[in-house]
Amino acid sequence: MIAQLVLNSRKVTVDLSKPLDISMPMISSEKNVNAWYVDPPKIEPVVFDGWTAAVKKGASINFNNIEFNPHAHGTHTETAGHITEKVHSINKNLTRFIFLAELVTVAPEKVGEDMIISKKQLSFALGNKKRDAIVIRTLPNTREKLSRQYSHSNPPYMEKEAAVYLRRKGIKHLLIDLPSVDREKDEGELAAHHAFWDVHGKLRLDATITEFIYVSNKIEDGAYLLNIQIAPFENDASPSKPVLYKIMF
Repeated sequence: MIAQLVLNSRKVTVDLSKPLDISMPMISSEKNVNAWYVDPPKIEPVVFDGWTAAVKKGASINFNNIEFNPHAHGTHTETAGHITEKVHSINKNLTRFIFLAELVTVAPEKVGEDMIISKKQLSFALGNKKRDAIVIRTLPNTREKLSRQYSHSNPPYMEKEAAVYLRRKGIKHLLIDLPSVDREKDEGELAAHHAFWDVHGKLRLDATITEFIYVSNKIEDGAYLLNIQIAPFENDASPSKPVLYKIMF
């Protein structure tokens, strides 16, 4: 299905029959991607008074409880409520769902014991392009990202100056294939989160950060229509399903 849309005052054409899902599936297994020192997610049938809510156990329905942490167990989209005293709801503050995005691929740079995504890398990748969102794929990019156990591994992260650059460039939605835009162990500083949302300035409640995406190597860098789909949780974050559509200018 071919559709014509106006994004950022530009008319673009997209084929809505060819979605490119860049979310991670969540599974009830220790093989599920994981971070932040928590147990794996659980998807289990309700058990009540000797009755198990699973068709394979003789029930007429499958009726599961799901236990997970959106920040630790897969693709999720968060608002500034993640780091502010008031827990601003993603469901209330993400009110638009279609954006003009640029997909870029970067190889984090080694700085001391860390691997960093720098302002220089992002400014080179974006140049003069005006976008609502940036989708960052890091190298190396293997399917191991779908099951990696990140706790105590010091994964790559974004330097504060890179987050400031994205904010000043007008990027409202930052998507990345890492567990966080910040260093795993930074004593709670969360410098990139604070900088991107401008917590100490004019708080950007309409801006979001989506972490733990996975972008296949088959998807080329460039401009896309981005659809961010969330579950309507009244929480700082929700599991999400970002989907790209190639733009035919």
